[in-house]
Amino acid sequence: MTTEQLSARNDRVASQQTPPTLRLTNISKTFRATRALDQVSLTVEPGKVHGLLGTNGSGKSTLIKVLAGFHSPDPGGSMQFNGHDVPLPLDPSTFRRLGMSFVHQNLGLVPTLTVLENLRLSQIALGKGKRINWRKERAAAQETLDRYDVDVEQWRRIDELSAVNRALIAIIRAFEEIREECERTGEPGLVLLDEPTPFLPKEGVDRLFQLMRQIADHGSSVTFISHDIDEVMEITDQVTILRDGKVSGEIETKNATRDQMIEMIIGRSLASAAPAVHTARKFTPMATFETLSGDGIPACDLTVGKGEVVGLTGLIGSGYDKIPYLAFGADRAHSGKMTLDDGKSFDLRAMTPAKAIGENMALLPGDRGAQSGVDNMKVFENMLLPDIGKYVQGGFLRNGRMRRDAKLLGEQFEVRPNDPELNLGNLSGGNAQKVLIARWLKREPRLLLLDEPTQGVDVGTRANIFKAIKAAAADGMSVICASSDAEQLAELCDRVLVFARGQIVEELTGPQVNKDQITQACYSSLGATTRQTGTEAGQEKVAP
Repeated sequence: MTTEQLSARNDRVASQQTPPTLRLTNISKTFRATRALDQVSLTVEPGKVHGLLGTNGSGKSTLIKVLAGFHSPDPGGSMQFNGHDVPLPLDPSTFRRLGMSFVHQNLGLVPTLTVLENLRLSQIALGKGKRINWRKERAAAQETLDRYDVDVEQWRRIDELSAVNRALIAIIRAFEEIREECERTGEPGLVLLDEPTPFLPKEGVDRLFQLMRQIADHGSSVTFISHDIDEVMEITDQVTILRDGKVSGEIETKNATRDQMIEMIIGRSLASAAPAVHTARKFTPMATFETLSGDGIPACDLTVGKGEVVGLTGLIGSGYDKIPYLAFGADRAHSGKMTLDDGKSFDLRAMTPAKAIGENMALLPGDRGAQSGVDNMKVFENMLLPDIGKYVQGGFLRNGRMRRDAKLLGEQFEVRPNDPELNLGNLSGGNAQKVLIARWLKREPRLLLLDEPTQGVDVGTRANIFKAIKAAAADGMSVICASSDAEQLAELCDRVLVFARGQIVEELTGPQVNKDQITQACYSSLGATTRQTGTEAGQEKVAP
């Protein structure tokens, strides 16, 4: 019997004797008319790293929130942990008792506290008089760091650490929180990692994988939620793939290929033809960006034509969403030159939002509450803020005129209720977004930069926003739209640029601009050789 056969036999015997660490059966979750999870079943074996793959909207986040006790699943599903039935919905207070811990994408660390304080936050030992015994705490923290071979000074603040070390601290804290319970019961624990790698360099990912494997080698399980197929293939033992809220595939990683996984993610064969929804058009270049670089962007070239809508997309951490902010001067560029169709050139290192607005550019950030609108200001104030100087006469602000103009804009953009006196925060998310779109389209910008323009809005509002953007583009406005929503990009864009690791790796035009091919390009591009696209705006390409 070969070594491989012996190992396989031992795995089978072990699986027969030891129950799965986690078994979910027929888990569903419905939000009004939307079935976010549909009869999802998942089995995570002890001592294994289990991958969970899927696009945005596939149900990964909802499933994790069910496990975290944030969502209550629909009746009819069941959960077992180490062979024990666990009542649903879960109570967050039961996690440690079960031996389950989470590391969410934001890591959950307190930046202003030290490594020691973050590691021991939930396990502080109190001495006499309920005072913290710092000698014991320092010894316990050092023991934890040594156990996982993490070389970080425990007195350093979290915000002084590298991204890699922050992630390592979050993971070892998660496992330490359940380790004592696992030792007490003699049963394996489970650490669930939600997208921990997008912002880490390759060497950081490798170090993280060493720690994940170390945890699995000690008998516990790791569930690794990711968009990155290459990383999933490198570190996991088994993979479950979700699509449209259902399990579309389960596979042993060693038996899988990248193409198989991509086909399970997008739901069709890579060889099948995608429907043609766009005709390739030519545009006269309006803005050209050369060697644009910034944090997470080594350097890229791109051109947008007059009246063209160019989409930017990629997986989380690929850098596509940084481009609008670098171009507008909201984030500082390390290098780059922008040339406009009137012959003006700008060093993007010196670009500022004031200069960009002066050149009739506009930016609608993705974080509506923090970066775009002001919730406690009136609708008319938010809508007309960039043009407020036009409403000053004789040293006084003409509020009446502002209200009248805002009322007309509200009708044009179908804001409901159309009351300029309301605070922006009193509107629904979709109507607040209409106000902010109206703010910039009113100015008829030559270049509109968008980041997730319809995030969190309903279908009807999305249609209204797209209608307004398309109408402005038809009148000559150029648009660069960063979005993770392939369906949105297919509906709105003439051309789509796909990013991976901070660089443009794929360009889709004409009939290639459809939901399936955009999604496929995001996943396939990870293994592609990076290239830059300085393609003439709208240049025709033959669809594959």
